[in-house]
Amino acid sequence: MQIIPLFIRRRISSRPNLIKIVDNIGWLFFDKILRMGVGLIVGVWIARYLGPEQFGLLSFATAFVGLFSAIAGLGLKSIVVRDIVRAPAANEEILGTAAMLLFIGGMLAYGLLLATIFWLRPDDALAKALVAILGSIMLFNASEVVVYWFESQVLSKYIVWVKNGSFLVFAAIKVVLIINNAPLIAFAWAIMAEALVVALIMLGMHEPRLRQLSITLVRAKGLMADSWPLLLSGAVLMVQARIDQIMLGQMVGDYEVAQYSVALRIVEAAGVSSMILHSTFAPSIIAAKKGSNAIYLGKLAFLYKLNMLVAVLIALPIAIFSYPIIRLLFGSDYLAASPILALMTVRLIFAHVGVPRSIYLLNENLLKYSAITMIVGTVFNIILNYFLIPEYGGMGATAASLISFAITIFLIDIFYVKTRMNAVLMLKSAISCGSLLRRKSWIL
Repeated sequence: MQIIPLFIRRRISSRPNLIKIVDNIGWLFFDKILRMGVGLIVGVWIARYLGPEQFGLLSFATAFVGLFSAIAGLGLKSIVVRDIVRAPAANEEILGTAAMLLFIGGMLAYGLLLATIFWLRPDDALAKALVAILGSIMLFNASEVVVYWFESQVLSKYIVWVKNGSFLVFAAIKVVLIINNAPLIAFAWAIMAEALVVALIMLGMHEPRLRQLSITLVRAKGLMADSWPLLLSGAVLMVQARIDQIMLGQMVGDYEVAQYSVALRIVEAAGVSSMILHSTFAPSIIAAKKGSNAIYLGKLAFLYKLNMLVAVLIALPIAIFSYPIIRLLFGSDYLAASPILALMTVRLIFAHVGVPRSIYLLNENLLKYSAITMIVGTVFNIILNYFLIPEYGGMGATAASLISFAITIFLIDIFYVKTRMNAVLMLKSAISCGSLLRRKSWIL
């Protein structure tokens, strides 16, 4: 509980269940912020050491593997956690069957990954080696059932200890590799070794319920029947997140991937605020839906304004000072990333505005519609990349992603009757977000 600020502890000291939930959220925040901070520092060092060509190839390989990670996970996480909470007596069967499915999913995804990279880059031995090493992480997927178990018990701090302990150790190892002039492939081995160590530690954690797992075909069918929509959504989301780097690498080369990737790292680190805002305000808005519709919409409008204001306050300085930021962090070899970074800051607005939109879609039971909008946006992204990347490189990929986000988050909502009201609310709130600076009281 010590991770919770003192003033919050005092307010909730008489509610042990709430303390457990807030403490769990606190550990997850700590995990994200630590990884973003240390990851950015070490990532900058690695980028400067490797140079644009080699760092671009590493970024391409990482994005390529990420494209198949959703297949390896099978969309099981939320379903398994839900089922454990609903049926505690069947925990061993749920976890054992999930472990078996994750192992099979990892094997299938890894085979598909290797076949695809050998087809795309038949003559690039280094690219194939990097993808093979990094992709082997998917073979350790079965260990994720330990994560599912602890999350279902609202005990994420134990997973945070394991993952962040290993993360810090291997961050230091990567620094040692830089100091000793290690080759590119050594960094891939370090990334894979970190995942292996985490998997072994988690599998060795002393938890009686994880010692007597069982597997049943009926449970496997049930899990897959429930998880396939999440598998589809996760795959689409991963394509939308990674396809720019992959198409850049295939169409114009790894140098351009490097420029795009360093800009993306900065934007992703800055975007952690959207996750914090979501976790902070989502429970209040979800609860308001059960009461007055006017209060519910008022809270939603406020969150749109707050998210837009935060996004603008973060994005503007980064866009204005993109050149010195890139020069200071990554050096002169990456100065071509500065205009990409300036344009890419618009993603922060979409990321933040997407937070209240996701809460609205969840409240209105429009998750299938959400998946459809993501698919449409991803298709447009790929088409736009095909035409813009050959001419404009990283700037073209950035523009394509921004247009696809605009289609996914706003344009389609205007034309769909069940989301039109929310789209108008989104637009009005975004335009008037500056009013929050003059308000003496907030409603959330």
